[in-house]
Amino acid sequence: MTRMSLAVSATFFVLAVASAAQPAPSMPPPAVAVNSSRLEKAYVALQALRRAITDDPKKLTENWCGPDVCNYFGVYCAPAPDDPCQRTVASVDLNHGDLAGTLPEELGLLSDLAVFHLNSNRFCGSLPESLRSLHLLHEIDVSNNRLSGPFPSQLLCLPSVQYVDIRFNNFCGEVPAAIFDKKIDALFINNNHFEFTLPASFTNSTASVIVLANLPRVSGCLPSSIGDMAGTLNELILLNSGISSCIPPEIGKLDKLTVLDLSFNSIAGALPDTIGGMRALEQLDVAHNRLTGEIPESICELPHLKNFTYSYNFFCGEPRRCLEVPRVDDRQNCIAGRPDQRPGEECVSFLHQPQVHCDAHGCIAPPPPAVHAPPPPVY
Repeated sequence: MTRMSLAVSATFFVLAVASAAQPAPSMPPPAVAVNSSRLEKAYVALQALRRAITDDPKKLTENWCGPDVCNYFGVYCAPAPDDPCQRTVASVDLNHGDLAGTLPEELGLLSDLAVFHLNSNRFCGSLPESLRSLHLLHEIDVSNNRLSGPFPSQLLCLPSVQYVDIRFNNFCGEVPAAIFDKKIDALFINNNHFEFTLPASFTNSTASVIVLANLPRVSGCLPSSIGDMAGTLNELILLNSGISSCIPPEIGKLDKLTVLDLSFNSIAGALPDTIGGMRALEQLDVAHNRLTGEIPESICELPHLKNFTYSYNFFCGEPRRCLEVPRVDDRQNCIAGRPDQRPGEECVSFLHQPQVHCDAHGCIAPPPPAVHAPPPPVY
C-alpha cells in the first residue's frame, strides 16, 4: 500500500471531524446528478482548478469532463468519514505534471480532502486562503513550484495535517514560530526566501523530519533545549541556514537521529563528544564551518555511522578510527600529516583569534554559579 493510500485510510478511519461550512460555489452544479452534494462541490472545485491551469503539456486534466469526478485523472474518492454511504474526494495527486497556472479559492470546497500533492509543477501566485477549511487534510505537498508571498499561515489552521512540504518555491518573510508548535511529522520549508531568526520554540516541534536548508537569510543558533526533541526527531537538516554560535552538548540526547547536517553555517567551538551517544546516527555533516579542536573518537565509533564529513573547518586532530568510517572527508582542516589541508599560516592565524564564547548568543546557558556553604555561625 502506498504512503498516499495509507494517509487517506488513516485520515478517514481515525479522524471523524465534521466538515466546516463551505463557501458558496461560483458556478452551478453539473446538470447530470452525481448523487452526492459533496461530489457536486468537488466538481465545482476541480473545474475551477482546470480553468486556472494555463498549460497542461502532459494532458493530465484532459479527461476532467463531466460530473463523475472520481474518474478524473489524479483524483481519488473514498467513503466519507462521517457518512460511509457517500463517496467523496479524498485525494488529489498531480505530482510531476509540469502544470502551469494558479490555485483557485474553490479548492476549499474539497472539505474531505486528506492528501493534496502538486509537487514539481509550475503553479504561481499564493496558496488559497480557503485551504484553512480543509480540516481533514493530512498531507500537503506543493514543493518545486513558483508559489510566492508570505508563509502560508492557513497551514497553521489545519488540525489534521502531518506532512507539510513547501520547499523550492518563492515564499518570503517571517516563518511563524507557531509552525514549530504544531503536532506534525514532517516539515520541509527549504529553498525559499524566508528571513527570520530561529525561534526558541523550534525545539517544541514533534516532527521526525525537519529540513530548513538553503535559507541564508535565517539567523540564530541551536539552543540547549534541542535535547527535548529526542523522542521524535530522526532527521535534522540545517545546511546553509545562517546558524551560528556553538553546537550544544545536549545534542547528544538525540538518540533516534539518523541524519544531522549542519554544513555551510558559521558554527564555532568544538564538536561535542556527546555526539558519540547518538547511537542511531548514520550521516553527520558539519563541513564549511569554523569548528576547532580534535574530533572525538566516540563519534567515529558510532555503530551505524556511514558518512562523516567535517571538511573546511579548523580541526587540528582526528583519531585513526575516523579514517575507518566508510565515507569520511577531512579536507581543508589543520590536521598534521593528512593531505589537502589548509596552509599552516592560515591555521596559526585562525587559532590566535579570540576564543569563541558559546553562550554569547544566549543559546548555550553558562554553567550555574558555584554554591558556597554558608559561613559557620559566630558564637
